[in-house]
Amino acid sequence: MRFVFTFGLGCLLLGSQMLALQKAYNSDFQLYIGNTVISSKPTSINTDLKSAINKANEFVSKLTLTEKAGMVTGAATTGGCTGNIAPIKRIGFPGLCVSDGPAAVNPADLVSIFPAGVTTAASWDRDLIYKRAFALGSEFRGKGTNIALAPVAAALGRHPLGGTNWEGFGPDPYLSGTTMGLTIKGMQTAGVQTSSKHFIGSEQETQRHDISSNIDDRTLHELYLWPFAEAVKAGTASILCSYNRINQTHSCENSDLLNRILKKELGFQGYVMSDFFATTSGVKSIHAGLDLNVPGVINAGSTKTYFGDHVIKAVNNGSVSQARVDDMVRRIMTPYFLLGQDQGYPTTDLSVGCLQSCGTGFTPGCGNNQTCNIFARDVRGDHASLIRELGAAGTVLLKNTNSALPLRAPKNIGVFGNDAADLADGLAFVQPLPEEGFDIGTLAIGGGPGSGRHSYIVSPLEAIKARARKIAARVQYITNNAILASNDFHGIYPVPDVCLVFLKTYGAEEQDRTSFELSWNSTAVVNNVALHCPNTVVVTHSGGVNTMPWATNPNVTAILAAHYPGQETGNSIVDILWGDVNPSAKLPYTIPVKESDYHIPIVNSTSPSGDWQSDFTEGLFIDYRHFDENDITPLFEFGYGLSYTTFEITSPLSITTLSKSITALPDPSRTIEPGGNPDLWASLLSAKTTVSNTGPVVGSAVIQLYISFPRNTVPEGTPVKVLRGFEKVRLKVGEKKSVTFDLTRRDVSFWDTVAQDWRLPEGEFEISIGFSSRDLRISKTATFL
Repeated sequence: MRFVFTFGLGCLLLGSQMLALQKAYNSDFQLYIGNTVISSKPTSINTDLKSAINKANEFVSKLTLTEKAGMVTGAATTGGCTGNIAPIKRIGFPGLCVSDGPAAVNPADLVSIFPAGVTTAASWDRDLIYKRAFALGSEFRGKGTNIALAPVAAALGRHPLGGTNWEGFGPDPYLSGTTMGLTIKGMQTAGVQTSSKHFIGSEQETQRHDISSNIDDRTLHELYLWPFAEAVKAGTASILCSYNRINQTHSCENSDLLNRILKKELGFQGYVMSDFFATTSGVKSIHAGLDLNVPGVINAGSTKTYFGDHVIKAVNNGSVSQARVDDMVRRIMTPYFLLGQDQGYPTTDLSVGCLQSCGTGFTPGCGNNQTCNIFARDVRGDHASLIRELGAAGTVLLKNTNSALPLRAPKNIGVFGNDAADLADGLAFVQPLPEEGFDIGTLAIGGGPGSGRHSYIVSPLEAIKARARKIAARVQYITNNAILASNDFHGIYPVPDVCLVFLKTYGAEEQDRTSFELSWNSTAVVNNVALHCPNTVVVTHSGGVNTMPWATNPNVTAILAAHYPGQETGNSIVDILWGDVNPSAKLPYTIPVKESDYHIPIVNSTSPSGDWQSDFTEGLFIDYRHFDENDITPLFEFGYGLSYTTFEITSPLSITTLSKSITALPDPSRTIEPGGNPDLWASLLSAKTTVSNTGPVVGSAVIQLYISFPRNTVPEGTPVKVLRGFEKVRLKVGEKKSVTFDLTRRDVSFWDTVAQDWRLPEGEFEISIGFSSRDLRISKTATFL
């Protein structure tokens, strides 16, 4: 048996998986791009993957061309899935179910609403990140979903006002990439395939189908590709290509991105799936590296497709090779077998189909329709306790004047703001909503496909009342922001001991924000409450960056950025307010003093469709890198967050070089593996220090490591410093622990656009460790070359 795989007209499997087939089948093997042999060097393969490849090849061998065309073309949505690959009854294949989203199985009933991606990143807690992913993956599996449209690396957060920023893990590629890797491992360990999205440069919702993200090569690699490299290394089953164009070519038909960078450079071995209705061509997209077109039709309500029968015609007329189609199916099926989805996988919960077709049991014909009179399968397990824990762990304490928090023994508690209350409009968000979202009700998650259907939600007001009953305290409240903005407090007497103000900012797919301020007259609400109450605590529920013009008001004694905490939001914030949990979260983005401190607007013009351009001329300078480069003082910097205790770095920084023979470029003879050249992932340096709890209570410190590249040997446009390590350490009072960071070759290299490789520069690096991007306590220099 001889395998010949080509790019463009041929098969696209590459890297260790396909090179390993030579060993697996004792056959000759050559990998081609066009007529050029790329490699014939075999590599090792783990037993499970070998078995999965064997099963996938056997599966492919059984299919007719018509069945293969069906496998690479999404089917009409059936059985409660966002998308489907149709079953093939002839060989007993049950089909594949695809479902949204990154924080819940959407739109299923009796599922958990987990904390959002940005909340998860704000925890900086590797253990909780993994646990969330495993629990979320378990719910997808329990509902019978084979492929989860998660996690999210784009939008990365170039635009502070991006509508889906909350779905991802923040604008720093290292933090985002680490969280991506842990999330993929957790979800796939639970048995569900991940589809990492949206590849790539999908940084705004406005005109997302037409806009071209114009990104230079270095910026692409060091910023936007970085988290996807982590995803590939972690073994993500799928990559979801995005709606936008990249440098004028649509992502899903961009051969440079999908073939050269993703499949060759990063060694991606899974399948590329289109975002829904993101496919813009047939043969061209297949040649460019698209493996699976979902939902299979050109647009909603259409019966026309770019794939389907066109794949059959293309093979028959020679414009697409049979080998390429076999490769597409093989890529799709290998993760199916690798994760054991052929071994007793749960059936699809059919109740989800009712929610998709009817939306509610009250819709005429649905409640009485036997096909929609189906009880949902409850997959929530004991996940509420994890959600509560992570919701608190992702809440950042930004201000705490005179130790206003934790609350000691208030007997008269005021609760203000429309974000404190129970949801007044129902537990499911109905899109589209206006930019500010719904009025009365707490905001625990964003909107759109990345959201979910609450089975319950614990509002802050509910949880505060429950706590107050235990301590015999009184709770007074006004949750109508219009009344608060008019300075009408006639229902409040006497003045509360503490006034808790809850504010929100809505974020959702298909709409970007237009304002940095929190919504619903937030500034007037805070200032009016603070005018009457000298102990005002503000809690924000938001998907990202907001300005806080009231932050310096002396009567605002504390500020908590709680992000989107999920269904246990009220319990999570009460745990923080009363000190049951010591806040340990850190900002995964930068909060500015004023809007103009940020410099990248959403592209929103009247240009004709197809002529929308977004030039990423800022290069690597987004978020804290921009603030550093332009010497702008933020209100609260990236990595910042207070605690109810204090921490100190209590030993000098110790640095050990782990290799005595280091070259400027990685070894080009190494076989590409998932994630790229294995040399990039080799540790070159170890940094060690000690952290101590010097305060009065148990707490967790987040120790952060930043590097500054040698200034004279790196290209112009290099940031002042970049995050390259973090560890969260729990410490008893007076306890000290050592913390060690290992830096890889990739961590200390820049992308050389001439060499088309990662280059380790000559000269002195500055390695700095501290508690935020602007609170670095110790530093030391290191050289490699």
